[in-house]
Amino acid sequence: MRPALIGLSAAVASLVFSAIAPAEAARPNVIGWVEKGKIMPWGATAKFKMDTGALTSSMHAEHIEAFEKEGEDWVRFDIELEDAETGKQLEQRFERRVIRKVKLSGAGGSDHRVTVLMNVCFGDAIFEEEFSLDDRDDLNYPVLIGRRTIEHFGVIDVTRTFTKDPTCDDHSKVYDRETLQAISEVGL
Repeated sequence: MRPALIGLSAAVASLVFSAIAPAEAARPNVIGWVEKGKIMPWGATAKFKMDTGALTSSMHAEHIEAFEKEGEDWVRFDIELEDAETGKQLEQRFERRVIRKVKLSGAGGSDHRVTVLMNVCFGDAIFEEEFSLDDRDDLNYPVLIGRRTIEHFGVIDVTRTFTKDPTCDDHSKVYDRETLQAISEVGL
């Protein structure tokens, strides 16, 4: 090959790779259709199923009891699950303020549920997200992640599972609900 062609080939290759590098950096976070996450601050690891058919996320809860606190609607509930890391059966009681009451409709009919804010660890960050509470004891996945939350986690590759390990600690970035809503509106 002549020196001029070698130089031209090297220049073209350099341009191609410099154009690819920013595109690679801008690629979205790719996640599987099932991932592991932690329910915070408890730290129990659960299987999170990405559910693009649901707008709002859903979390397994039992013994849901409504009460009033300082003039606001609250619920007390238990989460019982098999820890996806250890295989141990775990149980924890939570109290959360009711964000809203929803009516969900599907193939099995309609259902009324309350939604609450819960912190979940996904990857190396903590996300404050809205979850409807439902007894999911007879289902495979204690946590369903709906589209409002999926948009913060990444793009789903339906051929993959368990691509992210939940590695949150005291120094993890925490995305509260207001920050996540602002990010969604800007489209970052």
